[in-house]
Amino acid sequence: MAERTDLNVVREHPANRLIPLGRTSSFAIERAAGSDVGVDLFWLPLGAGGHSVRLNGRVFEAVAARRQHRPVCELYHSALEVRLTDGRFVIEMTPVTGGNDAERGVVAGGAVGSRWVGRLRIFRYEVRRWRGGIIPDVGEAVDSPIRVTDDADRARRLLDLVPFVPTPVWGRDELQAGEMWNSNSLVSWLLSRCGVDAASIRPPAGGRAPGWQAGLSVAGRQAEHPS
Repeated sequence: MAERTDLNVVREHPANRLIPLGRTSSFAIERAAGSDVGVDLFWLPLGAGGHSVRLNGRVFEAVAARRQHRPVCELYHSALEVRLTDGRFVIEMTPVTGGNDAERGVVAGGAVGSRWVGRLRIFRYEVRRWRGGIIPDVGEAVDSPIRVTDDADRARRLLDLVPFVPTPVWGRDELQAGEMWNSNSLVSWLLSRCGVDAASIRPPAGGRAPGWQAGLSVAGRQAEHPS
């Protein structure tokens, strides 16, 4: 059975001490001693640290809101941090960067926009399971970290699942999940498949996490019809 997640509790989990960095939505993270096993979720404003991505995201959301006759929302990208007794790992989907893939813990990847342009490195994404890694712009995270589980078995299973995450074209709905696949799909798929009730998790107030439902849909489908 999936683990229920009470966000009013996990945001104040004793494992996490949130230290303001000059903005009400920005934090550094100081870990308490003896709290090194669990999975934390981070909500990052789309395009944090990158003006062009943020601008494109705002244009996308303005068009989507107009079509759906709803208010414009802040868009969020999600990432995970897994802590076990043998190490700390960052799980995230990012654009492909230079350098050594193994050093960043790259275990999977796919095309951005279309498979044809995905033959070019600039149009590819990578999925990281990065031991000792960092989440870029974590200082801009909002209402984060959220402790989603303290269960070591679930945390270990999540790590083991990362190389097997679906890797369809980013920004498309190739898996017929009802919305595009992106970084939020990766996170919700992993949480669902390891037994966390990801359907109960919501982005910060007034925000939206496109792709989250896609991960839930694909994970649910796979659970009903395991290969």
